[in-house]
Amino acid sequence: MPIDYRPTREDPDNDNWGWLQEIEAVGVLDWVRRQNSETFRLFADSVFEADRDALAAIMDRPDRIPFVRRRGAHLYNFWQDAENPRGLWRRTSLASFQTSAPEWEVLLDLDALAAKEGEDWVWKGAATSSRHSKAVLSLSRGGGDAVALREFDLSAGAFVANGFELPEAKGGAEWLDEDALLLTSAYGDGMATRAGYARTVRCWRRGAPIADAAVLFETSSDMGVYVDVDHTASDRRIWYVDWLGFFDFAIWLGDETGPQQKLELPTDAETEIFGDWIAVRPRSACRIGDIDCEAGALVGGSLSALVAGAPAFTRLFTPTPRCALEAFSWAGERLVLAILDELRPRFELRLPRADEWAAVELPGGPAFGVADMWRLDSDAEASDGALLINSQDPITPATLSMLDASAPELAAPTVLKQAPAVFDAGGLVVSRHEAISSDGERIPYTMTGPAAASGDAPVYLTGYGGFEASVLPHYSALVGKAWLERGGVSVTAHIRGGGEFGPEWHVAGMRERKRLSHDDFASVAADLVARGVTVPQRIAAEGGSNGGLLIANMLTRFPERFGALFCTVPLVDMRRYHKLLAGSSWIAEYGDPEKPEDWAFMQHFSAYHCIEPDRAYPPILIATTRRDDRVHPGHARKFAAKLQALGYDAHYHELDAGGHSYGKDSKEKAAFSALGFRFLRQKIGWA
Repeated sequence: MPIDYRPTREDPDNDNWGWLQEIEAVGVLDWVRRQNSETFRLFADSVFEADRDALAAIMDRPDRIPFVRRRGAHLYNFWQDAENPRGLWRRTSLASFQTSAPEWEVLLDLDALAAKEGEDWVWKGAATSSRHSKAVLSLSRGGGDAVALREFDLSAGAFVANGFELPEAKGGAEWLDEDALLLTSAYGDGMATRAGYARTVRCWRRGAPIADAAVLFETSSDMGVYVDVDHTASDRRIWYVDWLGFFDFAIWLGDETGPQQKLELPTDAETEIFGDWIAVRPRSACRIGDIDCEAGALVGGSLSALVAGAPAFTRLFTPTPRCALEAFSWAGERLVLAILDELRPRFELRLPRADEWAAVELPGGPAFGVADMWRLDSDAEASDGALLINSQDPITPATLSMLDASAPELAAPTVLKQAPAVFDAGGLVVSRHEAISSDGERIPYTMTGPAAASGDAPVYLTGYGGFEASVLPHYSALVGKAWLERGGVSVTAHIRGGGEFGPEWHVAGMRERKRLSHDDFASVAADLVARGVTVPQRIAAEGGSNGGLLIANMLTRFPERFGALFCTVPLVDMRRYHKLLAGSSWIAEYGDPEKPEDWAFMQHFSAYHCIEPDRAYPPILIATTRRDDRVHPGHARKFAAKLQALGYDAHYHELDAGGHSYGKDSKEKAAFSALGFRFLRQKIGWA
């Protein structure tokens, strides 16, 4: 074990702290225990304890909205609270759900199962058969992405004796019929790709050993495969998907014997299929059929015509620089479009016709908030047009409504549930602003706080900037209780690399342009100062995962703009990230460090290698979980150790479980967040 620090920036392959990548090594766990102990000694005081308990109570409130999906005759929900920290899988009827006190039938008590089996089970979802009589449950040990698969009888409310059961691995299963599964599990010798995901699609029939499961499809890529059993046509179809790169897919039409015909579409296109209708959204400019498509456009047409080699498409959506199609999906024979227009959510329906697709405007969302719309039914073919809408803004808690999209005359949505207000929003206002980044691009951000906030207001700033994931201004009970209610200001930065303005906004912040997304975030911090809201020493920033890379770069590139940083489940060692767990699947986002031309730009945002001695870095808390099997905990460990060895005000916290998140239950998540808020407030002088 090394005891002396030697600068490694000149030689990125010399990793003095590489020993911390041994996840369960005795010496490493000793180091983790010492770090946790010191972090709690410094920050886990009575204020932290009060925050932790208050946040846990909010997460466990019985009047929270229970979000549901319909499968057959029942609405299913997974619920966690103080009495059921691991959770209950339960169901009810639509009529009962529409009452103020639904009657729930509990199917599985995960706490009881974990206690009975002595396992650290965390719920990861369920796939039900076409008749919804059986389910395959995905259960994770400690909250990681890898799951054990187990068959469950929904009528009996019990696991099936000698049913389908598979040990822990990344991936899942789809029901082919009541007695056969299509597996996309990485379990078994040679069944995992370099990224750790499934290499094959296998047909596993009831009663047969897993070794006899026939391989129907396999990939030669480093990524993985997907499969989908489609019941929207008169004959059952199976879609086999070869995951070529994080944003690229080859789609094959087939049956239970395997793929038969490849769809001739751009590999970077998203597709949604219902019956003989297909909708396609490419991520880059291309020609689809006889239509020249911009990046992020949407076209729809006949699937059979495409398969026959005579594609005929209709333009359904045209993006503009600040208006993007965020998502689209089928609800029966209705295509639902979710659009972000200058960050304001709005929705449209497209009704497919041979010559023209009719357009119907649906109720939109708040000007400075978020609205999500999805079909009530888990299966598109079963949808009767019922859509659920979840709307909120930073000071208004969520409202869950239902809209009947099948009605000839659209009525106003029916309110089903209203989430409680959990912090005092009196005197708070929400506003939208723009910062100017290093290359002149306008970067929007949403600010919430007292109307008179100015001078040296304590600011909590968040962002992400990657993988075309939009970061929008939700109602955050945690931020509201721990920051806004105390008189602080919360800011959400909509930086490049995200999906707020479509694929081109994402491309503008990936690979060699990743540094621009980091510039964007720093420009928001600078704009808050320029507008007289605050001073740099009072800006606290948090980000996780790709957002953890963002925060780490704020430390190494823009330390003078921040007072304190909270860096969670991060990746920071970009020289080795592709060799650690799922890292190789993100090469399309960041670049390949094995290629000199890629490392030439990656080295400048590889925060682990950009640490320098004798800089004025702000205090930082770096936190992760040991059971994170997506982003290796070694990233966070090494970053903290290297900073500490150079004498910086750097602290570390690691949970035993929780996967790629902040914990596996409300108590752990509340403690994780409360610790971060306590650290940030203390370090900016706002304890």
